[in-house]
Amino acid sequence: MSTADTPSNSDLLLADQQESPPPACVLSFNASDPTGAGGLAGDVATIAAMGAHALPVVTAIVLRDTAEVFDQQVLDSDIVVEQARTILEDITITAWKVGFLGSAEGVSAVAEVLSDYPDTPLVAYMPSISWLDEEQQQSYLDAFRELVLPQAHVLVGNHKTLTDFLLPDWDADRPASPRELAVAAAEHGTAHVLVTGIALPNQFVDNVLANAQGPITGEKFERFETNFVGAGDTLSAALAALLSVGAEVHDAVAEALAFLDQSLDAGFRPGMGNVLPDRFFWALPPGDEDGELEAMPGMPGVEAPAMEIEAEPEPEPISRPSRRMH
Repeated sequence: MSTADTPSNSDLLLADQQESPPPACVLSFNASDPTGAGGLAGDVATIAAMGAHALPVVTAIVLRDTAEVFDQQVLDSDIVVEQARTILEDITITAWKVGFLGSAEGVSAVAEVLSDYPDTPLVAYMPSISWLDEEQQQSYLDAFRELVLPQAHVLVGNHKTLTDFLLPDWDADRPASPRELAVAAAEHGTAHVLVTGIALPNQFVDNVLANAQGPITGEKFERFETNFVGAGDTLSAALAALLSVGAEVHDAVAEALAFLDQSLDAGFRPGMGNVLPDRFFWALPPGDEDGELEAMPGMPGVEAPAMEIEAEPEPEPISRPSRRMH
C-alpha cells in the first residue's frame, strides 16, 4: 500500500468521530433572556452541562436585568413554529423543555407542534408571570392549562406559582399539598408535578415530586439567604436532559435537584441585582489556600507537561451536607 493510500491519524480520528453517536438532543421553547440567568441561555447552558445538546427555539424577547423584568417582545407564532419545524425535519429529539411562550397565541402554536410527538417526554416549567398585566396573565394561563398540560410528563414550578395556577380558588387555612396540586394537574392530563420551595419550619424548604396518588420522592434543602434568578429554568432543563437519555422520572428528579443545589451554591452576582446559578460549577479549576486559581494544564499560558494518562479508579461516594435552595 502506498503512503497516499494509508489513512492518517487525523483521518482515523475523524472516522471515529463520525461513527460515534451524537448526544441526546433536547428542544427548548423559551424566551430570550439577555442576563443569561434563565430563558434559552439558561437552558442551553444547563442542557450542555448535563451532557446533552440543546436546540433553542425563541418564543419571545424579554427585556430585563438581573433584578426585574421590564417588558417583552413576543415573536409571531408562525415564526416560532417555523423554527421548530425546520429543525425537527433534520434532527431527532428525545425530550422537550417548555418555558415561557410569550402569549396565549404562542402557547397554542407550540402545543400544536408538541402534539405531533406524543411519545417524547415533555417537561413544562411554569414561571411567575406577575409582570404581565392581568388580562395577558389570564389568557396565557388558560391556554397553557388547556393545551400544554395534557401533553406534559412533568410540570415544574414554585409552590405558590403552581397553587395560583392549578388551584386559583384555594382558600384553605393551610397550603395546598403536593398531592393536591398533582391531582389538579392530573385533571388536565399531566402525570407528575415537581413542586419546589415548599416552606418548612427552621429555615428549610421541601421539593417534592408527586402524582395523583401522592408524593413519590423529594429533597429538603436549607434555605439560602440570597435571592436567585433562573433557578426554575435550570431545574426543568436539567430534568429534561436527564429524561432525554431514558432516566426514570424519580431518579431524574433526584439528580436534577442535586445539580440545581450545586449550581446555586456556586452562584455568582454579575451585576447589581440577583445571583445567577453557575451550571458549570464542576468545570471550575480548584483554588489554592489563598483563594487564587491554581495553574492547570490547558489553561491559557500554561504549558501542559508530558504525561501518561492512566485510568483512575471509581471515586468512593461522598457524603454531602444538607442541600440548600432558595
